Amino acid sequence: MATSASSSPIIGVIGGSGLYKLQGLKVIEQIDVKTPWGSPSSPITISQTPNGVHVAFLARHGHHHQHSPSIVPNLANIAALKYIGVRFIVAFTAVGSLREEVRPKDFVVPDQVFDRTKGIRRASFFGAGEEEGIVAHAGFGQPYDEEVRKFVAETIKDVLTSSFPDVQVHANKTLVCMEGPQFSTRAESLAYRQLGGDIINMSVLPEAKLAREAEIGYVTVATSTDYDSWRDTSGPVDVAEVMASLSQNVAASNEVCLTLLDKLQPLLESRKGKAGGISGLEGSMKMAIMTKPEFVAQKIQDNIKFVLEWYGQ
Repeated sequence: MATSASSSPIIGVIGGSGLYKLQGLKVIEQIDVKTPWGSPSSPITISQTPNGVHVAFLARHGHHHQHSPSIVPNLANIAALKYIGVRFIVAFTAVGSLREEVRPKDFVVPDQVFDRTKGIRRASFFGAGEEEGIVAHAGFGQPYDEEVRKFVAETIKDVLTSSFPDVQVHANKTLVCMEGPQFSTRAESLAYRQLGGDIINMSVLPEAKLAREAEIGYVTVATSTDYDSWRDTSGPVDVAEVMASLSQNVAASNEVCLTLLDKLQPLLESRKGKAGGISGLEGSMKMAIMTKPEFVAQKIQDNIKFVLEWYGQ
């Protein structure tokens, strides 16, 4: 593909609201990838950390924040990252807090996801659109790579202790993904708390589900911007409140990235040759695809091979 062997990244970073590029990295090249599901939200930027780790960056909402959460081209985003060699995604996202202890500007590395989207977004590479005619059921009981998730949380804590000592890092939290683009009503926010939600956003799904189908490891790094709408002592959340927190969150995210990417690369490299490979998921979809290739149209097979190169062999 377009990247050379020396610059091919195994780590991809997806930037959320406010995070449209990574600071402190040397830009090597910018790639436009055309996938069977169209073009991704933004060109993919291949960069290098000061310590030589290569990373692929993609702006989820576009470089000018032109893609609403409900229409982000998630299939193209995940397919494009997989096609250029990415095997693990660190996905940054802004979230509202549903818990008092998760304060605005805090970081959260969640371990569970609760889907409150409304079926507007296509959530699978299988069984819809041009791929109608092939069925797959990917396991998603544990949405995140547990080893990497814990490693990421501890690394972020170490970085923020010195640079942003007032910021706390929370783990073992549940992320609710709502449809939007409007923020929650107070009744909805209170209901999400009763259902066990700790933070809320509009972007983690179907992104995380598609990464699972593409056999890409995935972890969310969430930064809190507000208390959503549940608090009696706070007014309903609005864009002005969110933007007030974003600038510090973005600065902290950029600082976290430099250390995190350098430390994460050796951990992922150490998985080579082990079950599941670098992503922890290699080959996991072989038993998930229910329809035998001989009953699948060639066009569909070609599309699936774009994200699962072993398919049909």
